[in-house]
Amino acid sequence: MNRMGLAPTGRLHLLLLLLALVLAPHGLADTTTEDNPIDTCTCLWQGSFTEIADTADLIVLGAVTQHRGNAADFAIEEILRGPDWHTSIRVWLKAKNYCRPDIENFPPGSRWVLALKHIETLPSGAFDPLTPNISYGRLNDWILSNCGGYFLQAQGGTVRGNLIPGTPRWDFDPDMNPVLVDLLRGHLQGQVTVETLKKAAQEDPEARALMLNTRSFLRGQDDLLGEDSEPSNPP
Repeated sequence: MNRMGLAPTGRLHLLLLLLALVLAPHGLADTTTEDNPIDTCTCLWQGSFTEIADTADLIVLGAVTQHRGNAADFAIEEILRGPDWHTSIRVWLKAKNYCRPDIENFPPGSRWVLALKHIETLPSGAFDPLTPNISYGRLNDWILSNCGGYFLQAQGGTVRGNLIPGTPRWDFDPDMNPVLVDLLRGHLQGQVTVETLKKAAQEDPEARALMLNTRSFLRGQDDLLGEDSEPSNPP
C-alpha cells in the first residue's frame, strides 16, 4: 500500500481511468464509435442516403467543375432540397483526419447527388497558412461526410450508391440496379416510399438483361411482348 492507500493494481486502474477521460473527447476511447475501414478517421455510421437525407442542410444534383486543394467546386443542375438560390457551391472533402471522402473520388466532370452540411462555424486550427488550399473549409461553404450514404453517383437520369437501408456499411458502390433520379426526387418530396426505392434498386439484373436480349431478338415483333415489357427502371 502507498500513501494514497492504493495497491499497485489499484493505481494502474486509476491511471487507465484518467487516461480514458482525457482521450474520450478526441474519439479515441469512445465505445459508441467504429472504425471506418477505408479511412483514417473514426466515426459512427449514420445510415444510407434515405436514412440521413433529413439531416442534410442541402441536397443537390451537380457536376464537379474543378478542384482547389481538398475542395471541389460543383455546378448545380438541380436543388433537390434546401436553399434554392445556389447555382454553384464549394464542397470541402478529405483533409487531416476529417471524416470525409477523398477528393480523388470526385474527378472533374463526374456527377453526383450530395447531402451536405453548411459550414456555420470554424474550429480552432481550421486554417493553416502553410497549406492554404488544404483546410477544414470556409464559412458558408459546404462539407461532405463519408460516415453514411451522403453521396450517390449520377449517370444520365439515374443514381447509384449507398441509397437504401440494408446496404452494407461503407459500401459506396454496391451491386444494385441504378435508380431513376425522378424516383429519388419523389422520395425527397414525400411521394415515393423507401419500399419503392428498394424494389427499384433490387431488381434482378439478370432477369432485366434477359428481357432486353429477348426484346432485341424479337425486334419487329413487339406485339408478342405487350405494353408492359419495358423495364420499369431503365438506366
